[in-house]
Amino acid sequence: MNFQKEKRAILDLYAALDGAAPDRIGSVLSEAMAPDTLWRGFHPFGELVGPDAVAEQFWAPLRHSLTRLQRRQDIFFAGHNELDGFAGTWVVSMGHLMGLFDRAWLGIPPTGKMAFLRYCEFNKVENGRIVEAAMYFDIPHLMMQAGLDPFPPQTAAHLVQPGPLTHDGLLFRDAPEAEGPATLAAINAMIGDLGTWQSGLPLEEELAQTWHDDMIWWGPAGIGATYTIKRYAKQHSGPFRAAFSDRSKTRHLARVAEGHYGGFFGWPNFTARHTGGFMGMPGSDKPGEMRVIDIYRREGDKLAENWIFIDLLHFWKTQGVDILKRTVEIADV
Repeated sequence: MNFQKEKRAILDLYAALDGAAPDRIGSVLSEAMAPDTLWRGFHPFGELVGPDAVAEQFWAPLRHSLTRLQRRQDIFFAGHNELDGFAGTWVVSMGHLMGLFDRAWLGIPPTGKMAFLRYCEFNKVENGRIVEAAMYFDIPHLMMQAGLDPFPPQTAAHLVQPGPLTHDGLLFRDAPEAEGPATLAAINAMIGDLGTWQSGLPLEEELAQTWHDDMIWWGPAGIGATYTIKRYAKQHSGPFRAAFSDRSKTRHLARVAEGHYGGFFGWPNFTARHTGGFMGMPGSDKPGEMRVIDIYRREGDKLAENWIFIDLLHFWKTQGVDILKRTVEIADV
């Protein structure tokens, strides 16, 4: 497997985009993206079509607010998409966009200090150009850095999250071919165990089949990060499963791996009905959508670390609560 052309297309885009003047962002994206590229972003952005829309609605306002922006990548890899018969090639980047929070963004008040926007991006590359993309980012995490409190106290830890323990997540050179399938196998085994939460095993025993005991689940703001199977079961997985019913089957649009790293995204990944208690919020009769990116590091034949991006703003909006609007309105009072 050789992903160098696809990786180079994305790295060249990042170099040009990160150094572009504001009035050049649209031109840079137009060179890298097909005119009809479908771009998916967390609430309030949703689906955008074409580089001009992405530049005008996402990148230009973000760059206006987070000045002197730096892209600080922790993971970078590529792979063929298992879900289309390994036909399409996707390039994945994960890390933080760091800048000086000098002007309001989405109504979030600026701090004049360093701020980190957690992001993970999947780009499908064909003939040297992006034809489809998912750009997921943790807006509540940025809100909390600005002193806002969008959610009740979370069950796990709120952190600026580091990259892999092994510091080997930037696969600018292609990894040995046999490692990617091994990572996909570990991810698929975990998905198979997860199913619809009906494995029949006690939760910690189920998790131990596919996770190392000292696993780390780097969850989004509002839930937080948690360490070891026992604490993950207590601080997230157990409460999460207890708070939902009528979980749909898992639906992903892309699932790829290279080396010891892999991941997937959906739009949505699944739907479920919140019966109450998740994130301290009341239940609802309406099914909610979970738009998620998961990135994994495999160690041996089990998973060791997991970085998660969940569009919690969109999920709660499907439940009738506009967290973003409500929080910034309170901040303005």
